[in-house]
Amino acid sequence: MLELHHDKHHATYVKGANSTLEKDHDARTGDGRGLVVAGADAPIGWELARPVTPRASRRYGDRIALVQSTSGTTGPPKPVLIEHDTVVELMDNVLRKIRGGGPEGRGHAPPNLIPLSLSLWAGIYNVLFAFRVGAPLVLMSEFEPRQFARLVREHAISSVVLPPAAMAMLCDTDDVTDLSPLRFVRSITAPLSPFQARRFVERFGVAVLNCYGQTEIGGEIIGWNASDWRTFGDTKLGAVGRPHEGVEVRVLDEAGADVIDDVVGELCVRTPAVTAGYADGRDLSDRLTPDGWFRTGDLGRVDADGFVWIEGRVSGMVNRGGLKVFPAEVEEVIRAVPGVHDVAVVGAPDDRLGEIPWAFVVADHELDVAALETECRAHLAPYKVPARFMRVEELPRNDVGKVVTHQLLERSA
Repeated sequence: MLELHHDKHHATYVKGANSTLEKDHDARTGDGRGLVVAGADAPIGWELARPVTPRASRRYGDRIALVQSTSGTTGPPKPVLIEHDTVVELMDNVLRKIRGGGPEGRGHAPPNLIPLSLSLWAGIYNVLFAFRVGAPLVLMSEFEPRQFARLVREHAISSVVLPPAAMAMLCDTDDVTDLSPLRFVRSITAPLSPFQARRFVERFGVAVLNCYGQTEIGGEIIGWNASDWRTFGDTKLGAVGRPHEGVEVRVLDEAGADVIDDVVGELCVRTPAVTAGYADGRDLSDRLTPDGWFRTGDLGRVDADGFVWIEGRVSGMVNRGGLKVFPAEVEEVIRAVPGVHDVAVVGAPDDRLGEIPWAFVVADHELDVAALETECRAHLAPYKVPARFMRVEELPRNDVGKVVTHQLLERSA
């Protein structure tokens, strides 16, 4: 096991057994910058910083690599067992997507800046990703916009992963106006709205490449690459991308039938990599269709170009007297109102209709409910307009930035 440490100068130190470093040639860093091996292992570490002859690596196959909890946005987090082969296969699929099917090696790997906690799967995954490609690491103990911009500049970072919350922080601060030489941001961990994506692109001139995955399926299975951006640009901002190699996608209605392009239903996937179920002994059989497709629990649609759009959770859809309200659609309208910083729309119990949509709004002023209703009615069908608007100081979010919707209802009860 490797231990990662970092100091105030942001160099990353690796302490581990010689045997581990010697056998894992993918741990090399290219030119040695950014990844330093401390202690008795230093000679091995510095040797790994130069090109080496690949050695036969130990294969762990279907042994469990880690136990990772689900996000717990709609209920208690569930511990998922993830196998070694699943992690490696998913990383390699992402690499093939990013490289557009090109050659595996493209010379020196640039530094990989990771502005995420290593207590999160997204943080661990991106460390492993850097090791897989032989890239130096630059770690941040916590995200701070000015420090992030400085590290991007000092280490000539051209591509980075960021959660939507971090992108919002960069857009909201006056301390950061330029992110050069950054060219691409890959959005991870939580849904990114088209509004927030466009806001970031317009402010910094940096392409935003969205992606999609779930803990139960091991990680990312849908995403963008640079070629997609060059072809479609900001015309599809908000889409999570197209399926990675070997991943199949379909959208089903409530009866289990396939829907046509651009019709919303439950997103179902079939992937070559699978997890081993939950740590409490349950498998994933209750999440499978009769013909073996995994039900993600997410509402989505697929457009004519094969791009997948996420419209919320099946459990988060509001059934207003038999009429379906998709929270993401309503949130996008409210989010565009001046002075609104964040919003979450959830279904609240109603004696007459079963459920009605409520909007929880983070704003820098007292809410003008009449103005919000007017804006919603101008862009939405009447039944989609929230029955209630409530101002909150902040939205409850979990460690990866997803809104914990049930806490909003509990607080307003």
